[in-house]
Amino acid sequence: MEFTYAAAPESRSVVDIAPSYKLFINGDWVAGKGGTFPTINPATEEVLSKITQGSASDIDRAVKAARNAYTKIWSKLPAKERGKYLFRIARILQERAREFAVLETLNNGKPIRESRDVDIPLAAAHFFYHAGWADKLDYAGVGKSPKPYGVVGQIIPWNFPLLMLAWKIAPALATGNTVVLKPAETTPLTALLFAEVCQQADLPDGVVNIVTGDGRTGAALVNHPGIDKIAFTGSTEVGKIIARAIAGTEKKATLELGGKAANIIYDDAAIDQAVEGIINGIFFNQGHVCCAGSRLLVQESVYGTVLDKLQERMAKIRVGDPMDKNTDLGAINSAAQLAKIKELTSAGDSEGATRWSSPCELPEKGFWFAPTIFTGVTESHRIAREEIFGPVLSVLTFRTPAEAIEKANATPYGLSAGIWSEKSSKILWTAQNLRAGVIWSNTFNKFDPASPFGGYKESGWGREGGRHGLHGYLLTTQKSHSQKGGK
Repeated sequence: MEFTYAAAPESRSVVDIAPSYKLFINGDWVAGKGGTFPTINPATEEVLSKITQGSASDIDRAVKAARNAYTKIWSKLPAKERGKYLFRIARILQERAREFAVLETLNNGKPIRESRDVDIPLAAAHFFYHAGWADKLDYAGVGKSPKPYGVVGQIIPWNFPLLMLAWKIAPALATGNTVVLKPAETTPLTALLFAEVCQQADLPDGVVNIVTGDGRTGAALVNHPGIDKIAFTGSTEVGKIIARAIAGTEKKATLELGGKAANIIYDDAAIDQAVEGIINGIFFNQGHVCCAGSRLLVQESVYGTVLDKLQERMAKIRVGDPMDKNTDLGAINSAAQLAKIKELTSAGDSEGATRWSSPCELPEKGFWFAPTIFTGVTESHRIAREEIFGPVLSVLTFRTPAEAIEKANATPYGLSAGIWSEKSSKILWTAQNLRAGVIWSNTFNKFDPASPFGGYKESGWGREGGRHGLHGYLLTTQKSHSQKGGK
């Protein structure tokens, strides 16, 4: 007997989307000087609202507001009082969780159950976690009485709009900095709703400023002389541009960039469990995850079993309306991202890899791509080297653990990895030899505010989350090793 799922759509009546949005500067909504652009629902191509294109002069206004708030209010506020504001924001996010989840799904295209069960709860958790750190910074490992940088410019991506906002704003505020944040061009709505949360929490004017716009707005923020530190999550290409732009200045940076993670399946792994981990590793959030397990490395002796079970499981993935609570895989975020996915998968075809896509009916409107795997892949294929950022998995094989390590590390990226084995000694040996910032054991894509996240090589600089993530927002007061007389 085959069971089918009746439609279970989430109501969108809980959100009230304005016809147009201004910029949030100094605690108020102000008109911008750069015109407007539409933001859409990628599942239907419906225009949701008109968004203000922030100009260089708008960025200047926001930076000045943030500097004034830092100098006169936020830097003078007792640390425990800063913590109370973060705690208040966290509680409001919880209270308005359904509203945020629906808006996130409408603007991003991800399934409502992911927005509801992952993104929004984790965003609130980051504010709760950092609220606790606000008056304990002496114990963060950067010396006694550490100081904030001042005004932080933050640029976030479109794959986890509210969660990435929380990753950036929560530690910045907890450590005493003020913020100018630019959300992604295609997904600004939950950031703008967060501005309402700041007002509801009575956050002092200018502590958080939100300026919408495209790459030009981001460039104006990066290059503004009043910014003390940049925090960016996005592509490696843009990260390199930012690094070049701030070279020679006193600006500091945290860069969380691209990835091409290896998910390693040893022959002693619990195969059924591993298959679920593979699915979560690459098809969660339509593969729009920088740490996605997009390269599957399977030991040859279990390759056939893993592939058969994986295809059987992929055939059960429900693709469709992101607002349906039964949907597993929603819409690709934009036409541009869909075009990139199609370009790279076409390269996989032309270079001789074998494509297999889940049998599913894709909606006619919107941006969609079926869950896909490529077999017969080698390290030289573009699909094994370049970040696709979509629901596409490249499958490679290996014979020995040493070969698995060699193939896993054969990438300019070093953000994440997964290891599947029932032998803890093998897991620990593998982890010690992988060049990746985050390594999961017998699971994948699990996150916690107390756990640091970040990569090596072209996957970025610094860490976000946990005690380590606080370091990126604090001026160290410890003497360097050389100052202490070390060699």
